[in-house]
Amino acid sequence: MGASQIQNGISGASRAEASTRFISLLTKNTMALILAGGRGSRLKHLTDWRAKPAVPFGGKFRIIDFPLSNCVNSGIRRIGVITQYKAQSLITHIQRGWSFLGGQLGEFVEVMPAQQRIQESWYQGTADAVFQNLDILRFYEPQYILVLAGDHVYKMDYGRLLAHHVSNAADCTVGCVEVPREEARAFGVMAVDESLRITEFQEKPNEPKPIPGKPELALASMGIYVFNAPFLYEQLIRDADEPRSEHDFGRDIIPYLIRRYRVFAHRLQDSCVNMVEDVPYWRDVGTVDAYWEANLDLTTVKPQLNLYDKEWPIWTYQEQLPPAKFVFDEEGRRGAAVDSMVSGGCVISGSTVRRSLLFSDVRVNSYCTIEDAVILPHVQVGRRAVLKKVIVDSRCVIPEGLQIGVNPEEDRRRFYVTEKGVTLITPEMLGQQVHQVR
Repeated sequence: MGASQIQNGISGASRAEASTRFISLLTKNTMALILAGGRGSRLKHLTDWRAKPAVPFGGKFRIIDFPLSNCVNSGIRRIGVITQYKAQSLITHIQRGWSFLGGQLGEFVEVMPAQQRIQESWYQGTADAVFQNLDILRFYEPQYILVLAGDHVYKMDYGRLLAHHVSNAADCTVGCVEVPREEARAFGVMAVDESLRITEFQEKPNEPKPIPGKPELALASMGIYVFNAPFLYEQLIRDADEPRSEHDFGRDIIPYLIRRYRVFAHRLQDSCVNMVEDVPYWRDVGTVDAYWEANLDLTTVKPQLNLYDKEWPIWTYQEQLPPAKFVFDEEGRRGAAVDSMVSGGCVISGSTVRRSLLFSDVRVNSYCTIEDAVILPHVQVGRRAVLKKVIVDSRCVIPEGLQIGVNPEEDRRRFYVTEKGVTLITPEMLGQQVHQVR
């Protein structure tokens, strides 16, 4: 089905209605695969016991909730989540929070763990992860396959992406975003012609090519790919038989395709939802500093990511908890939070919280100072503690009187401190054995 097929003989309001119908048919005939098997080692100790897509974000969500919500909001209701590394918390989250789709209607979010379905090996790369689930894809008979990364934060209408793919008669379409050139070394970088057809693709180049007319920017892959399903099957089988391949979309599949087939780029600004000041939002929260910055941006007066958009909600699983509570109103012992986000189940008892984000069920006892902090769920902060410019991992118990973010040298001896001075604290660093093995 091409875009021109719905345009002939259609005009005015009926054209818009037909276009909407066109996109809804595309999304209905699409199956999404979210690649959620990576460790995310640059997040350091935050991914010691969980996969990167399972890392909490934004006060009540997990990172994977963003591509999942984009799928559901776009009308894509057949979704596979491919898992591998330490996936238990991710699987539990999906089971609890994403079981509302109607299986009797052919809608689902299905976990696809590494299980050696085709060969006696675990997933060797992103392309191999999809290849090893080919029998499942063929069973569902989708017309299009949407491959997504499970570790990025953004809001995107995949229906527009699919419509762009079909209107170009493309074999493959790559979602892309403009990033500063110095940051582009961590991404796949592409060059395009005036029709957005990709002419060159480099995976993590030392010298990223600039965008014509924008020498400070490069066009980076978002790890989002649309394929015509039979074409994808053909290419995955070809790649699986290639002994020199690393079986990766960015390193192998896409560079091979652009020299032989119709491969186009799709710009995020053409499908980003609810942009602030027309600037598309996309974050790879792959480092401790980037994770801290993206979370704290949500506490500003006008954050770049709008979580209050009722027309494009971010869905998740959340515990049934009471509202946040702030107690004591005495001089020197006042429960207060300023320029902050505080989730359900939290109690701020006679302490001051500034420019911070507190996830669910955090208890801050009296006389504490919390500033520029990201505190994950189920944390207890003892009296007279000072936490500045920190990330506190789930289930930490901060001892009474402990000061972090005050003496950098002392912090480095006990915790992980980034180049930008953000201190990461985990239970193990505090001598607390949350994950019992022996």
